[in-house]
Amino acid sequence: MATGIFQIEGDFHKDGSDEDDYEISDDIQEMEEMDHDHMIEALGDDVEKVPLCQETVNPKEKLGPSDFDLLKVLGKGGYGKVFLVRKRTGRDADKIFAMKVLKKATIVRNQKDTAHTKAERNILEAIKFPFIVDLLYAFQTGKKLYLILEYLPGGELFMHLEREGVFLEDTASFYLAEITLALEHLHSEGIIYRDLKPENILLDLKGHIKLTDFGLCKESIFHADRTHTFCGTIEYMAPEVLTRSGHGKAVDWWSLGTLMFDMLTGAPPFCSENRKKTQEKILKAKLVLPPYLTAESRDLLRKLLKRHPDSRLGGGTDDADPLKKHAFFRHIDWKDLYDRNVEPPFKPAVSCEEDVSQFDQRFTKETPVDSPCDKMLSDSVDKIFQGFTYVAPSIFENWGKGGCQSFSELHLSRSLKSPRKTQAMSFEF
Repeated sequence: MATGIFQIEGDFHKDGSDEDDYEISDDIQEMEEMDHDHMIEALGDDVEKVPLCQETVNPKEKLGPSDFDLLKVLGKGGYGKVFLVRKRTGRDADKIFAMKVLKKATIVRNQKDTAHTKAERNILEAIKFPFIVDLLYAFQTGKKLYLILEYLPGGELFMHLEREGVFLEDTASFYLAEITLALEHLHSEGIIYRDLKPENILLDLKGHIKLTDFGLCKESIFHADRTHTFCGTIEYMAPEVLTRSGHGKAVDWWSLGTLMFDMLTGAPPFCSENRKKTQEKILKAKLVLPPYLTAESRDLLRKLLKRHPDSRLGGGTDDADPLKKHAFFRHIDWKDLYDRNVEPPFKPAVSCEEDVSQFDQRFTKETPVDSPCDKMLSDSVDKIFQGFTYVAPSIFENWGKGGCQSFSELHLSRSLKSPRKTQAMSFEF
């Protein structure tokens, strides 16, 4: 059994010696005889002084929907809505976040939806990385689940790609490199992402990317492991997912190649007017590369879009290493990139921390209301979500530093019809 943080092994001295015990007891007795000021002086300058109050003795917050003011609607889907919110209570009162609200009754209809909701919550708790959205709080009511995430005011990469049409190679290289680091970190933790697309990539205040929406992730998948779920977004889906022959982390590198092609040409490499024809193209069509692409980009695309996962760049045990060494990323300093010391090619034009100008106006113009839900789950069904509540350790760290960061992020469901192409929809069977 693992030793708990407050468990103390009782038999310290196997040889019967208790000499150190007397020394410790003498020290404690001397300190008990001191008054408060002398005790602090004796402990020295390295001791942090903390006032005794409810927040320091028992810092865990019990949160609910009433602790947040709804400011704007950022997105909505079949399971609920995403709001821009301001926290009303606690040390981080007045800070801006994104709140993802999910209806329990809708989720529990499907066993896989339930599993993925719990997995998303667990992954967001476990993964803390510069290019992955941060979860700050999670709580629930009898009818709904609430995820409080960073608010990233830069909006979806999809919106910026839509406005530009295509990206210059240097711009694409920057975004793809940050995404590569995020995928590499997920893979090192045994997680495959499975839904890489422009809609699931948001930009923070400075223009750096963060991956969002972990609802289709699969945990505990390492190099030799395979899973067979048919899920993702068709246009970005790897051939081995379509054939249901079993897939691993290499699916994410296929999706990266598809995303790269999309960034440089204006559309994914294999798409058609319907799902069936799109699948046929992914499985059989020849990869046609526009002549204006550089030799480096053409070579990387060919290697990422290999249909056999073992032949695909990134498909081996070394995962992202060969990608990072490819000539397409020759201008990338990977350490500086990880440290966020590389200047992004685009800085979002936002005026304040509540700015929602980079999000779809069809949502942001709606009145922000957390709609009532009539269906209450039975106690036995509701136990499925036991342990959902969470407070990020960074919240307590920031309390000690005098506050939390103002800007943050989140992913949201959206139904934007784009002049580039119809929004790519994720699904699972």
